[in-house]
Amino acid sequence: MAAKKVLVVYAHQSAGSFNAAAKDAAVEVLGTQGCTVDVSDLYALKFKATATAEDIVGEVKNQDHFRYAEETKLAWKEGKLSEDIVEEQRKLTQADLVIFQFPMYWFSVPGIMKGWIDRVLTSGYAFTQEKRYSQGIFKDKKAMLSFTTGSNESMFSANGINGDMNVTLWPLQNGILHYCGFQVLAPQIFWAPSHVKAEARGTMLGGWRTRLQGLLLEAPLSFTPSDSFDGAEGFQLKPEVQEKHEGQEFGLTVGTHQGKRLPPNSQIRAGV
Repeated sequence: MAAKKVLVVYAHQSAGSFNAAAKDAAVEVLGTQGCTVDVSDLYALKFKATATAEDIVGEVKNQDHFRYAEETKLAWKEGKLSEDIVEEQRKLTQADLVIFQFPMYWFSVPGIMKGWIDRVLTSGYAFTQEKRYSQGIFKDKKAMLSFTTGSNESMFSANGINGDMNVTLWPLQNGILHYCGFQVLAPQIFWAPSHVKAEARGTMLGGWRTRLQGLLLEAPLSFTPSDSFDGAEGFQLKPEVQEKHEGQEFGLTVGTHQGKRLPPNSQIRAGV
């Protein structure tokens, strides 16, 4: 694997946590392969989670009706974003792969990581109306989620009390990563490490270290291409695309399911 630049966006309060061990494994294994690995330790940085007018240096365009997306897009163009956002955008611009390492909170990312997403992925820099999804700005970059759960795997199944993990991941992987154009690698899920013995946690980390050896060579998850939708018709599937898949058992994706059965594990494993 050719040397690449990797950014790990990391959110955990404790250096003794399983998430910290997973982050350290990524830094070590990818580093031994010649990758340059940069870590944004959000808690250590005391990264501001709230998207406010403070993210703009100087006066805003409309003080009476502040619109964050519009104001930060203008500030990005004019070089007036706050220093912490500029620094994270610098890291992201240079990265070939971004790994989000975190404990799942309330079926999503921790608030401090959501703040990173809200503030760093500004309009204009990370997406535009013309450049999103498969035509997105970051289409030459890869990204993935690596996270721990508090519940075991069976609870996140199609018959489990938490519901299908594929459904849980759709807003994060499609609505954030794929929306910005990233090639989304299958997530690394560590199922309930706090509820298993040390030996089992060691096995989990061993599997992660093995995967890291060929991570950048993996095929990404599959999403429906942007040109399958008709913008003039409210970005609905084109009739010919609907017709092509009319007789299929499963819908196209977890989100665009066409009223059919959800494709199994399409947000968990590539090639499914």
